[in-house]
Amino acid sequence: MRWWGPVLVAVLSGVLLVAVGAASGRPATHAPYRLKVDAVAYSLPGSTALGISVRKGVVAVDPALIPLGTKLHVPGYGRGIAADVGYAIKGRIIDLWFPTRAKARKWGRRTVTITVYR
Repeated sequence: MRWWGPVLVAVLSGVLLVAVGAASGRPATHAPYRLKVDAVAYSLPGSTALGISVRKGVVAVDPALIPLGTKLHVPGYGRGIAADVGYAIKGRIIDLWFPTRAKARKWGRRTVTITVYR
């Protein structure tokens, strides 16, 4: 009967940890999730808020919605990383970098459902 004490402590600790995670607004798992956004193309030289050079896969986001450094998948564009911010990026808008103005114009502005990996 002495083993009930440690078992009870372990169970209650697990319940407490899950409750604290839920109360803090953070999910208990780090599962990918989908998010519908407006994806706008741009083609400018420079470096990002994370200090890396702009290139294919560099995505500008609202860091209040998608933290910098987060990996993404954008349908029709491919894999990306949230590495930059922009003055016009507020809420569910992202900027996708393209190597030429022609390619950026061809993409234009689209509504897409991205996958966000934590």
